[in-house]
Amino acid sequence: MSLKATWYQDKLKKKAKRGFQGYPIATVTFYGPNDQLANKVSVGIIQEEDGEVTALERWLDEDGDIRKNGPVIAEVLAFITKHGTFSVISPERILGCPHEEGSDYPIGEKCPKCAYWANRDRFTGKLIA
Repeated sequence: MSLKATWYQDKLKKKAKRGFQGYPIATVTFYGPNDQLANKVSVGIIQEEDGEVTALERWLDEDGDIRKNGPVIAEVLAFITKHGTFSVISPERILGCPHEEGSDYPIGEKCPKCAYWANRDRFTGKLIA
């Protein structure tokens, strides 16, 4: 990973580590085919407490781990800045399959491309009985 990519990655992590600083807030969530590789990032902006997402952007990296893609993380940071956010919330882990129910596969079914997540709780990563 390049020095610039590491710099962008560190900057995003620092913003998230500051915790809640007020609204607007950016939610940064990484998705991938398993718990090791993230190939999608989604950023939502929430303007007020109990508010809905007012802006949403997604980025994909089919060739590698998007967390190590400097230009994409730079775009994520620019999107966050553009919306004047005070807080960034980002889970420390990958939160599930990058495919979207209803558009990439039928609602109520499991993603046919991501067997890893088929019987797993995306928030805990534990297998569901």
